[in-house]
Amino acid sequence: MQLSSCSTSLQYFVHKFRRRSHFRPIAYFCAAEYRRAFGATQRPRSQRIWLNRRRCLGAGQSPWSSSLRNVRALATVQHSNPDNWGPLNEYDERVQSRQLKEDEHQREIVQNLNDLHDMLKDYRAPEVVHPSIDSLKPRPRSFLGSFFNRKPSQKRTQLPPNLPKGLYMFGDVGSGKTMLMDMFYDTLPHNVTSKTRIHFHNFMQDVHKRLHAMKTKHGTDLDAVKYVAADIAEKGSVLCFDEFQCTDVADAMILRGLLEALMSHGVVLVTTSNRHPNDLYKNGIQRESFIPCINLLKTSLRVLNLDSTTDYRKIPRPPSGVYHHPLDRAAVSHADKWFRFLGDFDRDPPHKATHQVWGRSIDVPKASGDAAMFTFDEIMGRATGAADYLELTRTYHAFIITHVPGMTHHQRDLARRFITFIDAVYESRAKLVLTTAVPLFQLFMSPEEVDEALADGRKKGSLEDAKDHENVDDVMRQMMDDLGMSMSMFKSSSMFSGDEERFAFSRALSRLSEMGSQEWVERGLGMEHRGGLNEKEGWQRVRSRWREDSM
Repeated sequence: MQLSSCSTSLQYFVHKFRRRSHFRPIAYFCAAEYRRAFGATQRPRSQRIWLNRRRCLGAGQSPWSSSLRNVRALATVQHSNPDNWGPLNEYDERVQSRQLKEDEHQREIVQNLNDLHDMLKDYRAPEVVHPSIDSLKPRPRSFLGSFFNRKPSQKRTQLPPNLPKGLYMFGDVGSGKTMLMDMFYDTLPHNVTSKTRIHFHNFMQDVHKRLHAMKTKHGTDLDAVKYVAADIAEKGSVLCFDEFQCTDVADAMILRGLLEALMSHGVVLVTTSNRHPNDLYKNGIQRESFIPCINLLKTSLRVLNLDSTTDYRKIPRPPSGVYHHPLDRAAVSHADKWFRFLGDFDRDPPHKATHQVWGRSIDVPKASGDAAMFTFDEIMGRATGAADYLELTRTYHAFIITHVPGMTHHQRDLARRFITFIDAVYESRAKLVLTTAVPLFQLFMSPEEVDEALADGRKKGSLEDAKDHENVDDVMRQMMDDLGMSMSMFKSSSMFSGDEERFAFSRALSRLSEMGSQEWVERGLGMEHRGGLNEKEGWQRVRSRWREDSM
């Protein structure tokens, strides 16, 4: 009994003082004594990392001082992780050694980090090519362009097709942001030979210094952001930011171009923040100019909420939104997590199901509780229509559709069928989870078709006419405005064959955006912060009355 008490006290001492860097040597000495006394043989990984740094740096220098300097200034660390130890392995070890308490929501966050870790194993960043100084200077306007005050069209920045989607983790103080970033940064795979981690405020100070030096040397009319981004991209293929925020108008004006240029050179971005992207730079000067940066963060990074929210079953809500692109490794775990959350695996394990509509059979590959899961081909690749979708919405309250492709004018039949399905899900107030090959606003038009529509709009002078946005909500409108698009431009495009099809397209975009909102997703699930089981039962009564009215 006395031995057990001693063991517990010593473990507590080690855990307590390991958190403070200047007490780590004492804590690890006590840990060694504990292992000798109680038979443990393997050092925790965090201790092995500390000892390896100690050996590399030599006596008289803190093993953590170099790490702290790398956070304070933009510096690249040569990296090697020969054992390919991932964030999930690190988390499991910390739970087993009682440094951390098992938490299902936190484990899901770590799983997202691990998915990115696995994608980085096979990733090779493209060689960084610096733009020439002449290409960064403004192009001279033609005589007619100057006369009509037209700005020359800018070429859209292309991201590498194999670029892994980065992460944007936000949460309140104490949600574990720093610990999670530590896990990811310290366990990057061996092929990531250089990496950079820095506090975002210090990063922007460094960027402004570089911009000032470039403009002093080459003139103020130079677009120096692209050149500076290439310099930073050479430092490392993985760039990690602590405490992403924007409080300065000078930062707000260049952030979108800077981040997009970094990603165009193959840099994978991972960041923590106290705020959701929608809340960045709130009430800031010229905030409308910062909206494109917000849209870039939401479409090019996977946004994860570190603050746990649970329903009446005590099941934590998946940390990401309901829509995921591209179709990478993380897309599989995204769909599985939402299926588990929206289904009822305990009382109704996943199984196949069959439903009858007018004498025809509709096969559901995976069903659990009120949730059904299909691939896009399984539900859209066969002769299904509105009657089939309505029958499914009477049985299921949530749909997970995976492997949704981008649909060009060559797949107009598939696009019409998918829009009909979206309408049925929306009208039934059901949940919709998607994994898509492209962002939502490119689902029905390829980038080439968007460029063609833009060219048509420029010829017809309809690019600035946004009055026909009435069928698109604020989120989608911001994305389209960022590209210089408007619904009137789309409706006048040759991509759509008639007024009804054009209207259905704009309505689908609006409904997809609304069904992706937090309010829509959490409604009727019995989330604790929304009223728990009482809220769920109330919503079921409302939905049952709606079903009676619609029959």
